[in-house]
Amino acid sequence: MTPTQDYLEKSRGLIDTVASQQEAINQAADWFAETILAGRMVHLFGSGHSRILSEEMWPRYGSFPGFNPIVELSLTFHNLVVGSNGQRQAMYLENVSGLAEQILRNFDLSDQDSALVVSSSGSNRVPIEMAEQFQKAGVKVVALVSKLHSEASSTKDDRGMKLSDFADLILDSGAPVGDAMVYVDGLDTPVSPGSTIGGCLLVNSIKAEVAQRLTAAGQPPKVLTAGAVVGAERANELFQSAYDEHGRRIAKYYAELGK
Repeated sequence: MTPTQDYLEKSRGLIDTVASQQEAINQAADWFAETILAGRMVHLFGSGHSRILSEEMWPRYGSFPGFNPIVELSLTFHNLVVGSNGQRQAMYLENVSGLAEQILRNFDLSDQDSALVVSSSGSNRVPIEMAEQFQKAGVKVVALVSKLHSEASSTKDDRGMKLSDFADLILDSGAPVGDAMVYVDGLDTPVSPGSTIGGCLLVNSIKAEVAQRLTAAGQPPKVLTAGAVVGAERANELFQSAYDEHGRRIAKYYAELGK
């Protein structure tokens, strides 16, 4: 088996893992749809490469308003690698206790909100404390982790807590311990991670289920759609109306802040 065949075979296994979680996917979709139908937002957070899944949810083609991607550049700006804004600083900051509380101080949360917090290991302080702060505000929390990797990882939280301890629902990306899935002859460490694939399968499954629920409730979502599908004029109309809706929704989180 070539490395490519090995990776693709293991990726098929991730599809099976996601398929086995239909009940949990439905529950997450129920909560998220209820939030959006109430005029509120589903908050999305992930530090490090988990940021990818926040932006996979919204905004991009095939997605729609109702989601608030909380993307902190200090925790996710990886492309410089070293020097100013380098990876060392980001990895340090994602384990600074109290940062999550400062991030969420920017939003007037409600118990009508819900949240998706992503961390493959579920063991870094900021994602853990984000989930904790959400729950304190009455927000339902869906955690997306790799169960195998999380169980094998040592938490950075001084209390011994992990992300799953502050989750109302746990989703499993199916990625293995260490995330990387392929062993190459002569190389003693694996390559090619799987958590992004499993995570994308999960969030897009949830997205489709939410769209179905919103449409059935008489509030079909404004989906960002390519001009190649609906024509340039209709595509622009959808983009503008979707962004306007996002603006109206997010404004609610600032209007009464601190009162």
